[in-house]
Amino acid sequence: MTFRRIAVEEAFVTPEIMAQWQVVLAGRDVEPGFARMGETILAPTPANRMLDDRLLDIGAARIAHMDSLGIDMQVLSLTSPGVQVFEATLATRLAAASNDALAAAVRAHPTRFAGLAAIAPQDPAPAAREIERAAKLGLSGLIVNSHTRGEYLDAAKFRPLFEAAEALDMPVYLHPREPAASWVAPYLDYGLWFAGWGFAAETGLHAMRLIMSGTFDRFPKLRIVLGHMGEGIPFWLQRIDNRYLLEVKVGAVAKLPRLPSEYFLDNFVITTSGVTSMPALRLALDVLGVDRILFAADFPYEDDAEAVRFMDGASITGEERRQIYETNARRIFRLV
Repeated sequence: MTFRRIAVEEAFVTPEIMAQWQVVLAGRDVEPGFARMGETILAPTPANRMLDDRLLDIGAARIAHMDSLGIDMQVLSLTSPGVQVFEATLATRLAAASNDALAAAVRAHPTRFAGLAAIAPQDPAPAAREIERAAKLGLSGLIVNSHTRGEYLDAAKFRPLFEAAEALDMPVYLHPREPAASWVAPYLDYGLWFAGWGFAAETGLHAMRLIMSGTFDRFPKLRIVLGHMGEGIPFWLQRIDNRYLLEVKVGAVAKLPRLPSEYFLDNFVITTSGVTSMPALRLALDVLGVDRILFAADFPYEDDAEAVRFMDGASITGEERRQIYETNARRIFRLV
């Protein structure tokens, strides 16, 4: 069986955004989690040079690396935390500039790259206009790196973003970052703020806020993409429903028209980024079904060679492999 390997959570950054992160980190009012990022993975050190070089390249070197692994296409997106740590005017300008650079790369290599547009939720009206512009640029969806200065997209002020995304059929990849300042303190010990735990806790919380706030009753065609096998939510879906019914009974939460799991099944898809565990994949297949799972390698943060080896050798059918590698990505992101 033939198929294309399409990886859908593959990161890049522009030189200006990378430089502006350092400006923020050198300031006085830095979010605690972002400050830890600045001390580690965002620090301008020799150890991070290879990572930075890979993030900055969206041309020949990246394609050569893809060729070495048999990856046919990457869906590129601005790496975390993107523009969401900047003040609104700067964030809006940098998001647009990064989208221009991304669209140029897609035009230069249309069979190898697709792109997800960055937006600056700090100012929702310009962000909604940027979604419209991104669609005209030929980008295939949006990237939002979870909270924006502690605010989550279930707030009413962000509804124009979802109105634009739904109207234009632009999926929103809800990507991790470190937990918000309002609750990060217990995570700052032992590296728990980082990708091993805090990222999933942050992004899973954001996804649950969207579900429990009734966002998908207002925007029933909105599509959210979660990486890392769904940030833990597929494992918890049965219990989420079970406890939700109790919470309604005791008055802890307002009753929704549908169960939380029904919204998840209708409005979310997940990717395999960073997870090469057959039990995890099997659970996702059993709970969600193969049509809600997409392949991602999480380049350059994860070992993409391992990701390909895992998916090539996973104990699934050939048709399931083709759907995860190619068919679902083409459908969700409208890829040629």
